[in-house]
Amino acid sequence: MPDRDAAAWLWLRQRLAALRPAARPGVPPDASAVVVRTAVVTDSASALPADWVRACASDGLLTVIPMPVMVGEEIYGEGEDDITETIALALAGGKSVKTSRPSPGQFEQAFHAAERGGYEAIVSIHISGGLSGTADAARLAAGRVNIPVEVVDSGTVGMALGMGVQSAVAAAAAGLEAAAVSTAATDQLARTKVYFYVPSLEQLRRGGRIGAAASLLGTMFAIKPLLAVDGGKIVPLEKVRSAAKAIARLEEIAAEDAASRPDGLARLAVHHFGNPAEAEGLAARLAAALPECPPAQISSLPAVLAAHAGLGVLAVIVGESAPPPVEPEMLST
Repeated sequence: MPDRDAAAWLWLRQRLAALRPAARPGVPPDASAVVVRTAVVTDSASALPADWVRACASDGLLTVIPMPVMVGEEIYGEGEDDITETIALALAGGKSVKTSRPSPGQFEQAFHAAERGGYEAIVSIHISGGLSGTADAARLAAGRVNIPVEVVDSGTVGMALGMGVQSAVAAAAAGLEAAAVSTAATDQLARTKVYFYVPSLEQLRRGGRIGAAASLLGTMFAIKPLLAVDGGKIVPLEKVRSAAKAIARLEEIAAEDAASRPDGLARLAVHHFGNPAEAEGLAARLAAALPECPPAQISSLPAVLAAHAGLGVLAVIVGESAPPPVEPEMLST
């Protein structure tokens, strides 16, 4: 996690720790603890740090649904199987790599588990509907449980989605109602941008995720495309003539966006697939260009996204840090 979020993360851990004793048999509840009424569900395209997920998932506050990836005839569940190397080898060898949405049954199980855990509502936040049918699967399951479920199409991917989920979890841990939890997520999502570079558009073309960037296909061998996620779809940003120039321009675009954020609140994440050294170099240059911004979180692209972006992808997510949400008892003081 970036340094700027350390205070908010510490606050969230303390809040979760205060809630846990009430759930243990034979231990009297902490009267000062806020009762968490809303659970948060997302999918593995959110690229959330594993330690963060473990801390929030132990009480059922957060559930991450694994997204399936098919390599040849084998089906893997992201988060359940170690598939990064398998996908990298398959892509390098030209083997078929495909993805699918989770089944409605997976969401139904997660929603029922939250209901059994005493949650009164669920906010389910997912990868852009323009890139996956995951949100539709969640909607199908939502009618099969006895508590209200609000499904949020994030319109984005990766840690841009993850930042929205983190804001929702913080709001839920503060005891806010489902509507406020959803609003916390959508407000954060509206402030995130995804910029990325791919060495080739071929894998995006094969997966049918190229969207408006299809206009670049006629020149795909002559240029190195910079792309963005906008309106829930992949769109062309710029055409650059070499990989080095494309990465330099990606850095410029991300730095300009981050520098424009209010009060130095910019927060960065860098994704890669198969090229960690390039990601670390990019993050280091961004840190030098943005001394007031905390270091970028660096992580491998989730397998479900890497399967479409291909080897050598570099992505920068620009979002904003946010303070812990106001707790309900503070609203009336």
